[in-house]
Amino acid sequence: MRLIARFLGFVFATGALVFVIGAAAAGLLIWKYEQDLPDYTQLKNYEPPVMTRVHANDGSLLAEYARERRLYLPSTAIPPLVKQAFLSAEDKNFYSHNGVDPEGIGRALMVLLEGNKRVQGASTITQQVAKNFLLTNERSFDRKIKEALLAFRIESAYPKEKILELYLNEIYLGLGNYGIAAAALNYFDKSVHELSISEAAYMAALPKGPNNYQPFLHRDAALARRNWVIDRMVENGYVTRADGDKAKLDPLGVNPRVLSPNTYAAGYFAEEVRRELSERYGEKKLYDGGLSVRTTLDPKMQVMARKALVDGLVRYDESRGWRGAIRHVDLGSDWGLTVSEVPPLGDVQPWRLAIVLDSNDASARIGLQPPHDKAGDVAADRDTGQVPLDGIRWTGRKTVKSLLSTGDIVYVEPVDGKPGQYRLRQVPEISGAIVAMDPYTGRVFAMVGGFSFDQSEFNRATQGLRQPGSSFKPFVYATALDNGYTPSSVVMDGPIEIDQGPGLGMWRPANDDDMGSGPHTLRYGVEHSRNLMTVRLAKDIGMPLIVEYAKRFGIYDEMLPVLSMSLGAGETTVLRMVTGYSMLANGGKRIKPTLIDRIQDRWGHTIYRHDERVCEGCDAEKWSDQPEPRLVDKREQVLDPLTAYQITSILEGVITRGTGQAVKELGRHLAGKTGTTNDAKDVWFVGYSTDLAVGLYLGYDQPKSLGATAYAAQYAAPVFRDFMRMALQGKPDVPFRVPPGIKLISVDYKSGMRGSGQGSILEAFKPGTAPPDSYSVIGDNSPKGAAVAEPDADRAVGSGTGGLY
Repeated sequence: MRLIARFLGFVFATGALVFVIGAAAAGLLIWKYEQDLPDYTQLKNYEPPVMTRVHANDGSLLAEYARERRLYLPSTAIPPLVKQAFLSAEDKNFYSHNGVDPEGIGRALMVLLEGNKRVQGASTITQQVAKNFLLTNERSFDRKIKEALLAFRIESAYPKEKILELYLNEIYLGLGNYGIAAAALNYFDKSVHELSISEAAYMAALPKGPNNYQPFLHRDAALARRNWVIDRMVENGYVTRADGDKAKLDPLGVNPRVLSPNTYAAGYFAEEVRRELSERYGEKKLYDGGLSVRTTLDPKMQVMARKALVDGLVRYDESRGWRGAIRHVDLGSDWGLTVSEVPPLGDVQPWRLAIVLDSNDASARIGLQPPHDKAGDVAADRDTGQVPLDGIRWTGRKTVKSLLSTGDIVYVEPVDGKPGQYRLRQVPEISGAIVAMDPYTGRVFAMVGGFSFDQSEFNRATQGLRQPGSSFKPFVYATALDNGYTPSSVVMDGPIEIDQGPGLGMWRPANDDDMGSGPHTLRYGVEHSRNLMTVRLAKDIGMPLIVEYAKRFGIYDEMLPVLSMSLGAGETTVLRMVTGYSMLANGGKRIKPTLIDRIQDRWGHTIYRHDERVCEGCDAEKWSDQPEPRLVDKREQVLDPLTAYQITSILEGVITRGTGQAVKELGRHLAGKTGTTNDAKDVWFVGYSTDLAVGLYLGYDQPKSLGATAYAAQYAAPVFRDFMRMALQGKPDVPFRVPPGIKLISVDYKSGMRGSGQGSILEAFKPGTAPPDSYSVIGDNSPKGAAVAEPDADRAVGSGTGGLY
């Protein structure tokens, strides 16, 4: 007995010693690893990168900007089904362990010893949080010890729901998606609350290896892994066996989300918003800050603007004839693969690329470029069609065969009402831009900066500096009307010479018809866009005053005070011109153009708002018979409202009787002005209704003449007309409001003096003014009607600016 007692004592002492030594060693090891553990408390203030989302004014999604596609959801907003799927797949004992799961470790070892090919991970969700947030992905014993130690600390510092929230928002789920919210949207086009059992299970299957279970490349493996997760959900009691078996029969159902179709029409608009956000907040805030941006874009109006501009560009381009196929190729054994190698423009729908399979005198048989499937492969289906003789009629050719040969790759457009028939198209060489704006707020409803954003990202609406030509003249005449002139003031439309200074010779501006037509009213000068009248008027007013008004309206920041600038010789943008015209439309109030209504940060706090009006009384807690709340408009008055109406009335006449008569057929109250620049390098039209301002130009990116007979009335005005027809359809025709103080007096159209009957119009006069009693002509100081400016009057006019009309 004594020997047994001694032996037991020895064993106990040895065991105790080993335990003490082991405990000391373990303590020393833990102490050693704890010295360089990351600070887990940083998780409390963790703000993951979240993508910025840009919405149109109707709430539809326009664009997303992110390095990691992620939307952050608090735990309370994550449905139980989704949590249960991930717990079943990753950590079924999550709510019962303290950071490390002994049962899970044992289960993983057993699976490994049994030689099962499906290796089961032993890391808990808490350990994965520690690894993903605080450690690297290095596979080593050291990292596993640190991971376990951090898991214990995280569990002691944070509630389970916070840990699960961090995990579900951080994990990578393939195809560029981080977190369950973004993945649900981009895999199934659903919110997390709409996910079915099978869809939630597939989401939970992905953390194990997103690339291994990619839905298009590894469909069978993805289905097997999803069904395994469903079985675990059944075992854990989250789903009934019947529901689980039914869910396993569901197809994978991955339907990658495509952003709103508005995106294709609004590429220029979205990129302009992205640039503004980047300049305002920086790249990091843009791509990681989770901003929510509500833009001013009207998706329907944007589509209308693009159609009107593209139709105008195509109309001009086709009038110049056919330039030939995009390229010529051999058909090969599969023409679908051949044509699929040609990159198409993705934003020119309904145009499609096609390859000519054969042709004869009457028609050509074409093969349409096949789409790509969700895996990125060329689809197996092959669609064909025909281009009949009517489809090439615009080219002027008599036979299809003389135009199209086998192997030609071209663009075609389906013919409405004739299935299988297509019209030949070509990408225009000419370009242009159009902007539609609310004239009272500066909110940009639509912006198109060229034919195709895929072809060129250069935004001609905001970045393209072009001469506005005669579309600038209303600001010259508005300056005059605001400083003592009346619409009935008469100016000589006759030759004038400007001494440009030593070595530059004389500048002799001319009208578009190279003729003077004698004395006319200011109204006539605008309506018929008379250059000589404008130069004489500018000389009489003084260019420094016109420079001041041009700056007020935002057309130019610093305009040269030389007479050629009165004819629109300076360079500006479509956006600036539309903004200036908007101030004429709104009664002379300054507005700031904007593409953004409001910006919120990731927490929903508004950090920017375009509307700067102050609402007095809107913050009252309750009604106590106080005055009604009112909005205080503190915007600057840049033009007398009476002057603004006078110039609006004159611009109505441009459409009724002048150069804008192409718009007259709409039968609406509209005001506007054409603009054709020197040598017809650009053609413009800018105009407005009572609540919509629109401006556009057409021209080559490398400026060159559009042709000796090209005028804005011929090419630009129809684009304005087509857009307004669509944008104003179904809306009442509202006349321009006559401000208090304006007197409408019947005058003779030609002389501007009082008159009635045939040839008379109602003219707008301010208080204290009236039609002239006698006929006097500004600029008629020469016996022959030709005024000659003094040599020192207009130095440095500049050369090469004549002929703007």
